[in-house]
Amino acid sequence: MTTDIRYQSGFGNELSTEAVAGALPIGQNAPQRHPLGLYTEQMSGSAFTAPRNLNRRTWTYRIRPSVTHKPYEPLPSLHMRSGPFHETAATPNQLRWDPLPLPEAPTDFVDGIVTYGGNGDPALQTGVAIHLYAANASMQDRYFYCADGELLIVPQLGRLHFHTEMGILEAGPGELCVIPRGIKFRVVLAEKQARGYICENYGQPFRLPDLGPIGANGLANPRDFLYPVAAFEDRDGDFRITAKFMGKLWSASIDHSPLDVVGWHGNYAPYKYDLARFNCINTVSFDHPDPSIFTVLSSPSTVAGTANCDFAIFPPRWMVAEHTFRPPWFHRNLMNEFMGLVFGAYDAKAEGFLPGGASLHNCMAGHGPDAETYERATRAELKPHYLDNTLAFMFETQLVVHPTAFAMQTRILQHEYFECWQGLKKHFVNPAAGKSRK
Repeated sequence: MTTDIRYQSGFGNELSTEAVAGALPIGQNAPQRHPLGLYTEQMSGSAFTAPRNLNRRTWTYRIRPSVTHKPYEPLPSLHMRSGPFHETAATPNQLRWDPLPLPEAPTDFVDGIVTYGGNGDPALQTGVAIHLYAANASMQDRYFYCADGELLIVPQLGRLHFHTEMGILEAGPGELCVIPRGIKFRVVLAEKQARGYICENYGQPFRLPDLGPIGANGLANPRDFLYPVAAFEDRDGDFRITAKFMGKLWSASIDHSPLDVVGWHGNYAPYKYDLARFNCINTVSFDHPDPSIFTVLSSPSTVAGTANCDFAIFPPRWMVAEHTFRPPWFHRNLMNEFMGLVFGAYDAKAEGFLPGGASLHNCMAGHGPDAETYERATRAELKPHYLDNTLAFMFETQLVVHPTAFAMQTRILQHEYFECWQGLKKHFVNPAAGKSRK
């Protein structure tokens, strides 16, 4: 596969690309005899009869069809888990973790995945699984696909090359990469170590949120989403395909690289997005707006306005407001919030929330700025302030997140997290207090 990484843009657009001239037939999707001897294979990421604007499918023209592999056999998983999540009881307590340690033994992307929690069930196509990954080795003769959901990957340390059936994507800290359900890929590390976050979305594919009263512009623009151009591997040898299917890992041998797509056209393909291109919409008067204004992508549920999962970011931005509290307010939420920090510091926490770390605030669990941040914000001079060198994000989901046994038993769980709010003191002054009784 070529290492020349090129892109084409436009979220959900009908795209067309070929690595060899003539790979894409003209006027007929599946010719009786392909002029280059390629096989025609369609990938459908939605029901055949889904509405046109939601229909996802891609025609691929490949050296061999995907069916040419040996039978799959069960493969033990290390720390990867899947829904339904029953290892531990869901907790109303606020949870926070230090960064996931980097491995010492050779560990590739798949073996480095550790599940922190999730909800729903891939068999019912609802809910999410939330993972972190830590790796120090590339996938060479191993390929992976997830049949349970699409993978939204947020690198925190180290750049990654995603060699996929549709071509190559590169993503590093400050970017995201989405691999749709079922698409095969391998991950090559561009640096010695890598770490980041993964939202495995069992539900409807992520899409751009409606803008509503914001109007026609703002948030993430479709043209800033980049898709790969065709780039294929024509390799024979002893390879393995690892599949995640109904919560379990499976492995099959194959005598050639499955990344052998010479040309493709359609709208079902992996993509990347530079989070620095997100156009923040923020307050210029008073009161901190709801975090929904920071939504990059949304996977809707069957309840209008309620997300199976929203992906929101808190990037560098201007903090401008008049006579009001600047950080996020204290809050209790119907939704369930898993947060991560890519770099910098989060404006609602003075310490303890580190790049590569994470936090979980489940349904109606109170949360907000710690005591030090609150006191500092109430004394701050209210002038325009640019919040620089920061990138936090949130997976917000309608269903309660059940933590895994690893998440509750690991030494990186901050058991003292609750203490960051214990210094919030009583400031109430009752004007009626002290008046003499008549």
